[in-house]
Amino acid sequence: MENRNIGVVVSIRGSIVDIAFDSRLPPIHSILRAKQGTIVIEVLVQLGTFRIRGIALTPTQGLTRGTWVEDSGGPLLAPVGKGILSRMFDVFGNPLDRLGRPTGIQWRSVHHDPPSLAHRSTHAEIFETGIKLIDVLVPLERGGKAGLFGGAGVGKTVLLTELIHNMIRHQEGVSIFCGIGERCREGEELYSDMKVAGVLSKMVMVFGQMNEPPGSRFRVGHVALTMAEYFRDDEHRDVLLLIDNIFRFIQAGSEVSGLMGQMPSRLGYQPTLGTELSGLEERIANTDSGAITSIQAVYVPADDFTDPAAAHTFSHLSASIVLSRKRASEGLFPAIDPLQSNSKMATPGILGEWHYNLAQQVRRTLAQYEELKDIIAMLGLEQLSPDNRKVVARARRLERFLTQPFFTTGQFSGMAGKLVSTQDALKGCERILRDEFNDIPESALYMIGSIDEVFKEAEHATQFHDA
Repeated sequence: MENRNIGVVVSIRGSIVDIAFDSRLPPIHSILRAKQGTIVIEVLVQLGTFRIRGIALTPTQGLTRGTWVEDSGGPLLAPVGKGILSRMFDVFGNPLDRLGRPTGIQWRSVHHDPPSLAHRSTHAEIFETGIKLIDVLVPLERGGKAGLFGGAGVGKTVLLTELIHNMIRHQEGVSIFCGIGERCREGEELYSDMKVAGVLSKMVMVFGQMNEPPGSRFRVGHVALTMAEYFRDDEHRDVLLLIDNIFRFIQAGSEVSGLMGQMPSRLGYQPTLGTELSGLEERIANTDSGAITSIQAVYVPADDFTDPAAAHTFSHLSASIVLSRKRASEGLFPAIDPLQSNSKMATPGILGEWHYNLAQQVRRTLAQYEELKDIIAMLGLEQLSPDNRKVVARARRLERFLTQPFFTTGQFSGMAGKLVSTQDALKGCERILRDEFNDIPESALYMIGSIDEVFKEAEHATQFHDA
């Protein structure tokens, strides 16, 4: 009993709680508990010899001045081990799937340093996704970080869900889905979809929901990373870490900073934005024992890519996949903008000469079409030179060929999902650039898998037209 470190609440401002201790102050990041453990507070600042300021990770209803608070003696812990697979957790490691507490697990601190440079792998390797547009133009790095940038409703979550589906089906790794500030509807839908797809056994889900306090949303990313590090370092497995949405992590940090009374930085963001984001991102790395490959959805406020949240996130990524509202409105899904998206892996040394040159040709053709769009809008296609008309025909066919039906949207679109190897996608682009499909209607290239399906689609369209 005498070892218990007890403090008393002296002030409460929303989620910020000041607590006075008589003897020793708990260290930064310590977890304090009040009201029989129902209210959890994390120490953020030591204000003096006897007072700390903390952020509540749970709602503070019922907490009053004079309430006793007990120091737990350690930081926030996350469950790790094989027992967490196929389960869904909150920030405290409590199961959300109503299947009881997991067995055969350990508990580890969520605060770790990034792996040292000496233990990082320097070998560059491509991470194949089965999505044509990504594999051809924006190849992802194994053990790298890729961002999905886009405003509201352009398909970030759908693309993330498809990537999970493709990865687990065709790779022997583990997927960890971290929902930061997610709607409960999205969490429930993802759980059901993964169960139906039969891939739940290689997956862990962690959610800090939208209605939870900012402290809880801020820490949920660290919990997911701790789980990912266990599978990488202890089990030597490759991990796919999906974060939806990294902007909500920054937003939660901004709320905590505002509650703490810190002076805001540019556009009202917290002054510590860069440090907080680095603390999370630098732990995602490729080491000698395994790799954590991360794909992160990034909400872009008002589609403004100069926003500090988007700009800071860009600097950490090896690939940026930019989703375009214009392409989504044209029905070109996935609605990835091929000219704004880029990858550090797109070099001849990593991809090989053939892939690199072909990707450059595809980009060049699409860029020329983009420049000609204004002329077409004003004067019409007939006013273009024969060479430019050929460029437009190639570009429009490439745009349609780079669309793809997804497994995760099959129930809505009525089209079965397609997984396409990089080789098949490249051969298709090469044949389009050689004008092999000039006699085939553009629509035959829309929402197909490999290029060989074109003739079936064209035949189907002809039969439909004759009927």
